[in-house]
Amino acid sequence: MPLLQVDDLCIGFQGEGKILPAVSGVSFTLEKGEILALVGESGCGKSVSCMALARLLPVPPAVIQSGRILLEKSSGEKVDILQLSPKELRKIRGGEIAYIFQEPSMSLNPVFRIGDQIVEAILLHRPETEDPYGEAVKLLQQVGISDPGDRIKRYPHELSGGMQQRVMIAMALASHPSILVADEPTTALDVTIQAQILELLLELKNTLGMAVILVTHNFGLVAEIADKVAVMYAGRIAEMAQVDLLMKSPSHPYTKALLAAVPVLGGERGRLQTIPGTVPLPADFPPGCRFCNRCSVSADNAEYIKKCSSAVPYLQEIHPGHFCACHFPENKGNGADK
Repeated sequence: MPLLQVDDLCIGFQGEGKILPAVSGVSFTLEKGEILALVGESGCGKSVSCMALARLLPVPPAVIQSGRILLEKSSGEKVDILQLSPKELRKIRGGEIAYIFQEPSMSLNPVFRIGDQIVEAILLHRPETEDPYGEAVKLLQQVGISDPGDRIKRYPHELSGGMQQRVMIAMALASHPSILVADEPTTALDVTIQAQILELLLELKNTLGMAVILVTHNFGLVAEIADKVAVMYAGRIAEMAQVDLLMKSPSHPYTKALLAAVPVLGGERGRLQTIPGTVPLPADFPPGCRFCNRCSVSADNAEYIKKCSSAVPYLQEIHPGHFCACHFPENKGNGADK
């Protein structure tokens, strides 16, 4: 069994007198020491899927309608997170699955020194630690903060954005989690600091053997750091494969359109390609393929439009290790050879 296995996860939100779908039939696995990137436009369900892993979504308005989230704990015990009691969940949150978010200044408590906040995380999940403040200093040193003995006494506003994000990573590592969920961890940072944070995540993954789920909309980051990538659109996974295979030979029209919209340094000058239309709102999801109205493949083909607009395309393996949710995927069966 993989470290984490998500099967047919469906999540909705109560609104307008009915439950609006936010995530529909999401399935993926995460192996020990693997970095999985969830990619897609804003509102596609990336963050909602990740918040559900530790049941952090407020219920109501959130409703987990179906699915399983199977986790192999550090003790070797296998559990379904959706079936755990509140007491058992507290051990999972932060202990087995830790989170870092895109805006560290909103996550850190402004009235407490950062050392106290890290120590709180240590005592909560590792109460047997003899010297929690000494451990906090080691964690700050581990995430690359200079003079950790002094920084531990600082308040969040006394640190730069990059340092605040490193503090958040130190807090996440305090419990020795097996999975780190990084939700847009570099969005609020400048390019140089972004590179440093990504390098840090990669280093921690290699040294600690920790699995990472990276939520992003940036394919450039995905190519640099991820092992596997899942492309999401309107609450569903459109395509999933090892990152090299997907970047080299995308099969879903949405994935191809996303990659075509990425600017290439030194490439031919001209207008960047765009994807026509907008992502449908959950209240307006079509009955078939949710990308149908924006798809260049089905646009001029009556046979394609008829099937795509009425039948849901489910994720299927089009060749070993490459999954695509499209009725008419390109590169079917030969993507690995391209």
